[in-house]
Amino acid sequence: MTPEGPADHWEVEALYDTCFAPGREALSSYRLRDGVPPVAGLSHVARDRDGILAGAIRYWPVRIGAADALLLGPVAVHPTRQGEGLGAGLIETSLACAAPLDWQRVMLVGDAPYYNRFGFTLLTGVEMPPPTNPARILGRALVEGAWAGVSGAVRRWRD
Repeated sequence: MTPEGPADHWEVEALYDTCFAPGREALSSYRLRDGVPPVAGLSHVARDRDGILAGAIRYWPVRIGAADALLLGPVAVHPTRQGEGLGAGLIETSLACAAPLDWQRVMLVGDAPYYNRFGFTLLTGVEMPPPTNPARILGRALVEGAWAGVSGAVRRWRD
């Protein structure tokens, strides 16, 4: 796993197109990413020994009330490489880089049974733009108590 660099951008986009449904950019989470670059040092790629892209993860800064947070996603592993632990490796590697960069909290929209093993739990009081299912809004504190008192609508980083 290595940090994503500028040369990786379009190959990662092609991987996301392969792994997610057409129209993925119509999802409400993409409105939070529009015009905002991914967080440097947290977005990673996984390549095999031949340099072929097998997986990628990105993070975006967002605001919830007066609090800063990371929005994890998308994370994707090429269909031919799923089941090898690459997704878990990308998540664990990138999360280990977040706290040293002074991030205190991470959130995502995803399946709790998958993300619970990485310390993510249901966030109550945090509202993603519609039509997001509230049962899929999950968070993880990188610093003890980081989600205490954090509530409200998730907004673009600079809005």
